[in-house]
Amino acid sequence: MQGKTILVVDDDPDLLKLVSIRLKTKKFKVLTAESGDKALALLATTRPDLVVTDLQMDKMDGLQLFEQIHTDHPALPVIILTAHGTIPDAVSATKRGVFGFLSKPFDYRELLEQIEAALSQSGATTADLSDDEWSEAILTRNPKMRELLSQAHLAALSEASVFIHGESGTGKELLAQAIHRASRRKDHPFVALNCGAIPESLLESELFGHTKGSFTGAVDNYDGMVRGAHKGTLFLDEIGDMPLQLQVKLLRVLQERQVRPLGSTRSIPVDVRIISATHRDLQEEIRAGRFREDLYYRLNVIPLALPNLSERREDIPLLANHFLAEFAGVNGKKVTAFAPKAMEYLIGASWPGNVRQLRNVVEQAVVLSTSSLIPPQLVKNALRDVQSEIPSYADARQRFDRNYFAQLLKATSGNVTRAANLAGRNRTEFYKLLQRYELNPADFRAD
Repeated sequence: MQGKTILVVDDDPDLLKLVSIRLKTKKFKVLTAESGDKALALLATTRPDLVVTDLQMDKMDGLQLFEQIHTDHPALPVIILTAHGTIPDAVSATKRGVFGFLSKPFDYRELLEQIEAALSQSGATTADLSDDEWSEAILTRNPKMRELLSQAHLAALSEASVFIHGESGTGKELLAQAIHRASRRKDHPFVALNCGAIPESLLESELFGHTKGSFTGAVDNYDGMVRGAHKGTLFLDEIGDMPLQLQVKLLRVLQERQVRPLGSTRSIPVDVRIISATHRDLQEEIRAGRFREDLYYRLNVIPLALPNLSERREDIPLLANHFLAEFAGVNGKKVTAFAPKAMEYLIGASWPGNVRQLRNVVEQAVVLSTSSLIPPQLVKNALRDVQSEIPSYADARQRFDRNYFAQLLKATSGNVTRAANLAGRNRTEFYKLLQRYELNPADFRAD
């Protein structure tokens, strides 16, 4: 457990200091916060392995803090300490997902036992996520990505099917490979297939294999990728592009753990774990009749959502410098850094192509650079989007407010009274806010 980071939250400075000292003697890294708000501010920039919080605090109590943490970091364990604890409090807390509940004055040995159990259950006792070999190819300091890696590691230790959703270029295959490396199947094959890159007429043969002579051009027996991934992991990228008739056959493979090659009358047992991914909204594909609901639930046992690069801007310098070193080495260029303004352009860009686009931009800048410092104009030219800057606080706030009020009206079918109650505002004030953003409740009412 040494080296794990624990966030301790308590509005009693003396107790906060005492608990912090005790944990540091056990070689833990300790972060402290005197309130729930300060704890949430810390969690916006870093991800500890565990949170230990007091229950009774001003403004935001321990359970309210837990609810906020659980919303954004569902895999992060929380232990609650309280001098006001009751059995009903403990039962309520554990039912809501709190890992442990200790009454003050508590025995430090008991606290350490709970900490060890919580870290063990969360998978944090292996190695620090940022240093672990299984995820070393994924560079990040973003809390959302750190939380995603924590969930991915827990998923890797199971045999459950994993479904990765993310826009093109966010690194879905990279995450699938990391999950495979962290799993018990790591010594067996990792086989990747892009369902949207292979013609429909060939996709069935690529997946399930074929026998010699089963169709024109089948000059030899072919095992197919499902059998090629036996005892390992099969990654099906862009699963949303798979034709319906093949979805039926894939579902049968998942249910029966057997595959029948084209032209064969014999089914062959297979032991394979499926990780699937897509940029499509499969719920919408199901409603449109283009994707089978039963297959969706077979694949979507553990869903993981990869954030866009624009949602993890603190990773842009980290990734950009990594790519710079890579391409400088490949191309024999003595390029060592970005000019400050060039890095500003990178951080402020919109990145519709995500990490893949960043990689391409850096490669172009390195290849065309004639000095050791990449100038701003090279980055600007590579981006071809000089206006895609980070919005001002006022613009971002206005966009959020407009979307927020629109969602409330949508959820209440244009009922202003109900929407105002949900927003915690009186009806008159809420109407003024709607007028400010030119939102008409009548537009949201059902016919």
